[in-house]
Amino acid sequence: MADKKWTGTTFGNRWMHKWLIRLTRWLDVRVLYAFTSVFIVPVCLVVNEGPRVIYRYFRRRHGYGVFRSAWNTYINHCIFSQVVIDRFAMYAGKKFHVETEGYDHFLQLARQKEGFIQFSSHIGNYEIAGYTLVAADKPFNALVFHGEKESVMESRQQMFADTHIKMIPVSDDMSHLFVINQVLENGETLSMPADRNFGSQKTVTATFLGAPAEFPLGPFSVATMRGLDALAVNVMKTSSKTYKIYVTPLSYSKDAPRKQQIAELVHSYVAELERMLKLYPTQWYNFFEFWK
Repeated sequence: MADKKWTGTTFGNRWMHKWLIRLTRWLDVRVLYAFTSVFIVPVCLVVNEGPRVIYRYFRRRHGYGVFRSAWNTYINHCIFSQVVIDRFAMYAGKKFHVETEGYDHFLQLARQKEGFIQFSSHIGNYEIAGYTLVAADKPFNALVFHGEKESVMESRQQMFADTHIKMIPVSDDMSHLFVINQVLENGETLSMPADRNFGSQKTVTATFLGAPAEFPLGPFSVATMRGLDALAVNVMKTSSKTYKIYVTPLSYSKDAPRKQQIAELVHSYVAELERMLKLYPTQWYNFFEFWK
């Protein structure tokens, strides 16, 4: 991925995050949506590199015209700001209506003795899945970026306090790999982002929306090493107070040579990611040059 500049942290400092939680506790989120759309997003479109990247995403990957690409770039940033607001609204105790497609697939794997892996992507608002797809008897472990702001991590911990959810921060010394190995040995659920590199720079190339792109090898290697079942879970925003969770099984030949298993699993994941982006093209949030 050329010229990757993503830092992996939520914008703002602790004071800003605390005030945003207070605001969302008393204000309708649509008021904040309107404020960011009028006053914040236009500034971001001018001063950041992200809008140029997203514009090229619409032009090259979806084949939109100049004006449609420009408009969708604005909409993309508006929806992204709404997703961030929604996260803090959840920290403040507000609820969103969540519909689920494919929930039976999750329940089926949650009932089995063996662990399984959920692949996430930086589209929609995956964090809501952590508050919704929870199995009573199977602990859920989410791999998270270790450099995230302390205030955000504290809020997540509070949200997860009454669940079986645990966070596994990615460590520079790679010690998180031992934790991953242990939770899978225990037959627990592991959630991993499959569209960005965390730590290791090993990648696998796949055709994605018509052009080659690099995906992290780690998540697919972990799944195939143990022959684990895998799900793609994407949570897409459908209205101001509604989300839809898509739970899709990912298939690969567990008896095939390891290299073929990885290739098949990557292909299955990428195909589902493409399906989501064709349904929700404005909810792609990788603000760096993703394609070669």
